[in-house]
Amino acid sequence: MSPVGPETNPVEASIHWSAGKSVWYSLHLLLGLLGVLFFFDWVAMLVCGALTVITLCCGHTVGLHRLLIHRNLCCPRWLERTLVYLGTLVGMGGAFGMIYLHDIRDWAQRHHECHPFFTHQSWIGKDWWWNLHCGISLENAPVFVIEADVAEDPLYRILQKTWMAQQIPLAVLLFLAGGWGFVLWGICARIALSLTGHWLIGHFAHNYGQRDWHLHGHAVQGFNLPGLGLLTMGESWHNNHHAYPDSARLGIEAGQADPGWWFVMILEKFGLAREIRTPENLPDRPERKRITIAEDVPAKLTSFTKKASFGA
Repeated sequence: MSPVGPETNPVEASIHWSAGKSVWYSLHLLLGLLGVLFFFDWVAMLVCGALTVITLCCGHTVGLHRLLIHRNLCCPRWLERTLVYLGTLVGMGGAFGMIYLHDIRDWAQRHHECHPFFTHQSWIGKDWWWNLHCGISLENAPVFVIEADVAEDPLYRILQKTWMAQQIPLAVLLFLAGGWGFVLWGICARIALSLTGHWLIGHFAHNYGQRDWHLHGHAVQGFNLPGLGLLTMGESWHNNHHAYPDSARLGIEAGQADPGWWFVMILEKFGLAREIRTPENLPDRPERKRITIAEDVPAKLTSFTKKASFGA
């Protein structure tokens, strides 16, 4: 993200209903509920759970978030493409769209102020509506440029154009294996669960929890959510991620479960991951400060009305 000029800012914006986004989410939510109510089956539920873990852990948190977006490890190109494809199957968007959504949010949060859409600071019902049914248009937006080797990758270009349709081959396999019950559980319920869970963790991880780090001058702070590391593939250690965004390890303290990091370690053991970045080999950030419990602010922050005051 690069500013166009001094007027570029993340505050002045309008929220609009996004028909495609809203219909996509609502359709899977409705069909997923129908699957749960009328096609309940333990095997189908296990299939849903297994696909959720694979796509979220290997695909979203490692393939898209840690590898493609933050480039905190290197993999062979065939493996990178495989992991990004699995991340696309989560159902949030294509590779380019996911990079944009992540980068615009991070860019906005690193300002002193930004629109509450980017910080999850609205009440939970409004935040749900905004993030799962709406889009945001900045009046003075920055320029977004994707690195050339990603932007020109033929697979990523195809996935960006057809990310919704990528569910079809998987749906066919599930139908052949277990009929409509497998499809409703393995596609619809899984996508609704993944999208709702991703938003919900983002909401709580910017409002409640524990902190070890403060980022001076940022519009919002991240919070760690103890006990949710396994469920979120490590993404619940959000205070750590705000402090060390380029680290492949999110659960950086003892006892902080991070399945995404475990998967990275498996890849490294088999020679499939290298140049792995962690807090130990990352440069210092002048705005980052280690804090104590006594220094921490109340668990609920509101970006425009309540600011924590710390030394630089």
